[in-house]
Amino acid sequence: MKYSREQLMEAVSGQMPEKRWKHTLGVMHTSVELAQRYGADPDKAELAAILHDVAKYWPVQQMEEVIRSHPECDQELLEHDKQLWHSEVGYCVAARDYGVDDPEIRNAIRWHTSGRVGMSLLDKVVCLADYIEPGRDFPGVEHIRKQAKKSLEQGLIAGFDSTITLLLEKKKVIFPLTVLSRNDLIQQLKQRKTEVHE
Repeated sequence: MKYSREQLMEAVSGQMPEKRWKHTLGVMHTSVELAQRYGADPDKAELAAILHDVAKYWPVQQMEEVIRSHPECDQELLEHDKQLWHSEVGYCVAARDYGVDDPEIRNAIRWHTSGRVGMSLLDKVVCLADYIEPGRDFPGVEHIRKQAKKSLEQGLIAGFDSTITLLLEKKKVIFPLTVLSRNDLIQQLKQRKTEVHE
């Protein structure tokens, strides 16, 4: 079944506390802004943003069941922090429950927490919007917003830096893909500089 934008918003908002829905609305608005500024598809950005946290408040057991029952899901995630699971589950249920089968939209949902090597333009937009939407208030968010005005890559590097720093301070395990994503973005910026000077 295909949902209209309004039906989708209603279905998703019912699965989370009001505060998290406000965050989702902020990510929607910011995703559209970033998409327009950097040349991604604003409609796809908004759709991915609506669904990005759809599974955030699902019981852990339910999330685990979805990951285990979908061969395309990364089973290795189950060995890592449960905070990462909702992105993978969102990727699966976007198609299963909401008829969103566009791989670009689904991937933007999938990678909005960890990033990935070779992030698409839409991946970058939704991931960065999740960091900088207007309701976000954490140490360093203003720096990330400032960097986001320069480029998606600089904004995301600042975002991943803040996540990695926080995890280091808390002596928590860092998901390897986040480090690889950060390194890849730095390489992309270096490459871009080289191309400009050639």
